[in-house]
Amino acid sequence: MSKSVIITCAPTGGIHTPTMSPHLPVTPAQIATASIEAAEAGASIIHLHARDPETGKPDPSVETFMQFLPTIKQATDAVINVSTGAGLGMSMDERLRAATSTSPEMASLNMGSMNFGIFPLLEKYDNWQHDWEPEFLGMTRDFIFPNTFATIEYALRELGQKHGTKFEFECYDLGHLYNVKWFVDKGLIKPPFFIQMVFGILGGMGAELDHLLHLHRTADRLFGAENYEWSVLAAGRHQMPFATQSAMLGGNLRVGLEDSLYIGKGELATSNAQQVDRIRMIVEGLGLSVATPAEARERLSLKGGDRVNF
Repeated sequence: MSKSVIITCAPTGGIHTPTMSPHLPVTPAQIATASIEAAEAGASIIHLHARDPETGKPDPSVETFMQFLPTIKQATDAVINVSTGAGLGMSMDERLRAATSTSPEMASLNMGSMNFGIFPLLEKYDNWQHDWEPEFLGMTRDFIFPNTFATIEYALRELGQKHGTKFEFECYDLGHLYNVKWFVDKGLIKPPFFIQMVFGILGGMGAELDHLLHLHRTADRLFGAENYEWSVLAAGRHQMPFATQSAMLGGNLRVGLEDSLYIGKGELATSNAQQVDRIRMIVEGLGLSVATPAEARERLSLKGGDRVNF
């Protein structure tokens, strides 16, 4: 029998800016509401970033995270995943601060350094709500998002070993899978682990089906299908087609306004729950079932929501 599909929702992220959509959650209350609604719609994992409530700028502070993490935990049974991507340009210590303080069940971890180009978004907008927005986007023309072997190992030891937190290993290119394999062979990553294959970011893999198929086959060969769960996210207009392809191939998927602001061509999504509802309808229309948080915890061997610090 086919396994149920684990839906992750990333409600706000650290890439899109307030000018781009009035529906992007910014304040702690908005992030909490978006997360709870996404969980109610069928997301079993919520991948979280924080933002300055006044400007919408990515904010790594524990204080801001703690304004919404307890609210989400009390209102849902969803697995809470605290991003270590935080915001482009932050140090690894800044990126880890919220996760090491709150000790979540899951955290994201980018598995390789890369050009991370979001500067083309500058061409889409003329009037910005905040001065930081065009500056933030423009700096990525000459920017490398650093994730070295040393900093990845630091995260695995400081957060994984000391807190029992499991990771959403974000792989933006083929080489990132081999980086995961390096740490598996060193004993720092133990099965079952969670691979998130990321498509459509300038500087990473393009959103082409051949790439998805090749990464899936490569991951099966490197890790053994029984040792890991795999999921797919694709940026922008590729979000729903790639999520659907992943489900059809036996994988899991991620949606949310972090990855795409839209629900259809030229139509802004009004909420994260709208995207979760849409992909759930597609998944169930394929004759598949959507995983509950309990199923996600069991398949990923998570420590449980009673062992977090919020």
